[in-house]
Amino acid sequence: MSSRITMSTRIVSGTAHPGLAAAVAAMLGTRPVPCDVERFPDGELRPVVDGVQGGDAYVVQPTGPAVDDHLVELLLLLDACRRGGAKTVTAVVPYFGYARQDRRGRAGQAVGARVAVDALASAGADRLIVVEPHTVALEAMAPIPVEMLTAVPILAGALAELTPEAAVLVAPDLGAVKPAEHYARLLRRPVAVVRKTRVSGERVHAEELVGDVAGRPAVIVDDMISTGGTIEAAVRVLLAHGAAPDITVAAAHGPLVAAAWDRLDRLPIRCLLTTDTLPAGETRASSRVRSVGPLIADAIGRLQRGQSLGSLMVRG
Repeated sequence: MSSRITMSTRIVSGTAHPGLAAAVAAMLGTRPVPCDVERFPDGELRPVVDGVQGGDAYVVQPTGPAVDDHLVELLLLLDACRRGGAKTVTAVVPYFGYARQDRRGRAGQAVGARVAVDALASAGADRLIVVEPHTVALEAMAPIPVEMLTAVPILAGALAELTPEAAVLVAPDLGAVKPAEHYARLLRRPVAVVRKTRVSGERVHAEELVGDVAGRPAVIVDDMISTGGTIEAAVRVLLAHGAAPDITVAAAHGPLVAAAWDRLDRLPIRCLLTTDTLPAGETRASSRVRSVGPLIADAIGRLQRGQSLGSLMVRG
């Protein structure tokens, strides 16, 4: 399907991932509008956006590390577009920071996801586009429409080329079961599930495995790899149950913070596959990246033409 759009479309790039914004704009047959983000010596930001008056502004800004800085910049960019006379303003947030904070784990905690989406709406966003959010509850808690795009077909296409047909798809926790089933339908491969308990932000204890992986390569699929703790725990369980020491890991988002690579380098991971929802950081020879640029451009094009995004959406 063509992603070409009307002359009213304006792509606005934040500083978090200008390469992705430029790629999306090029696929839509345009280029990002002029935008300057001034930073004062104390860290305060002052964005200036030109050329959005009367148009539909799409602000492309993942809120990855440093999450707070990029979120505040996004809020100011949305406000700048609204005050600059944009007809509509859409926040395009390929990686949505705070999505993991979708419920309280104990009394006194904040629900960060709710706070973040409320702030986006208050800053002027009429709509939010995200890729593989950690929780589908994001849509229910947001005061504006949320389009949750899936990167599973993109990654599944790569896995079909990179992994043997005998490989088993593995959900590293119960939250990854539905995406794993989506991969399974596309690749026609069986699924196994690891049950885990999170001990802290970096430590995970995996307890048992449901499914047969004996003697077979495994493909661990998840929405993101942050500290690598979940992947490490899952690999240990897979090896303990006789899986071949030939592991592939696929995730939509790869912030890979803290000591993630230190953990992953100790594991028999043949290939680590992610998308470019975040700019490239530290890599290895095993790293592979597929772009979500065409997915985002397709979604924007459909919205501008009043067409359904159904086939692009996360399956609940």
